[in-house]
Amino acid sequence: MELPRGADISKSSASRIYDYGLGGSHNFAVDRRVLDEIKKIYPATPQPARDNRAFLGRAVRYCLQAGIRQFLDLGSGMPTVGNVHEIAQRDAPEARVVYVDIDSVAVAYSRSLLEGNSNTRVLHADMREPESILADPDALELLDFDEPVAVLMVAMTHYLTKEDDPAAALAAYREVMRPGSFLVFSHMTADDYPEVHRTAEAFNAGSSEQLVLRSREEITGLLADFDFVEPGLVYPAQWRPDGPPAAGHDPSRAACYAAVATPRS
Repeated sequence: MELPRGADISKSSASRIYDYGLGGSHNFAVDRRVLDEIKKIYPATPQPARDNRAFLGRAVRYCLQAGIRQFLDLGSGMPTVGNVHEIAQRDAPEARVVYVDIDSVAVAYSRSLLEGNSNTRVLHADMREPESILADPDALELLDFDEPVAVLMVAMTHYLTKEDDPAAALAAYREVMRPGSFLVFSHMTADDYPEVHRTAEAFNAGSSEQLVLRSREEITGLLADFDFVEPGLVYPAQWRPDGPPAAGHDPSRAACYAAVATPRS
């Protein structure tokens, strides 16, 4: 597929780096160089991406079992195995999914992949602008905010800087979450592994996004208006695992916290 007009691939993209970490093919040399450099600093890489992806799948299935049939995936990234629509529509073909990403390449690939799927839409938009996303005609064609919705912010809020005011962004999305809705959330941290700070520096040096690591206390503060579903805020692999961990797998090496939560009434 051709690159969209005006696409800038001179800098790495979070969505394409994530794709590379998952073993995907929708990435470029500039993206691979960044992740390879990060792996030299933090050899557990790409466990954070893989553990997050597995968490996403379990969380979507949980939401489906709770009756959710509409999903807003913020920062959906490159299309790869285990996308939200694949998981949701396999068990509930009527499930509707709206993907949002700022990366024009990710959006173009996603639209190509999803052509003909009437229950999905892909928005080229910035999660920092919730009012625009929540009023977008394509989003409103599929999502009924008078009904419960799952809002997915998986490995995304750590790209919101202090100036972006992540608490305000979360509040805006929470505003449209009716009772019965869920927030699916994860966020990178250096609480257990201080060297992760150096991986953030390597990422930020060549990326169009900026990665902001936050402590457990800071992340909990961002989610103050939500109530955690059990088991609460944990490492991604610890959130309702399908079975025992693989031999040698240390959940903490994901350097990330994950949770599913409901809006506090």
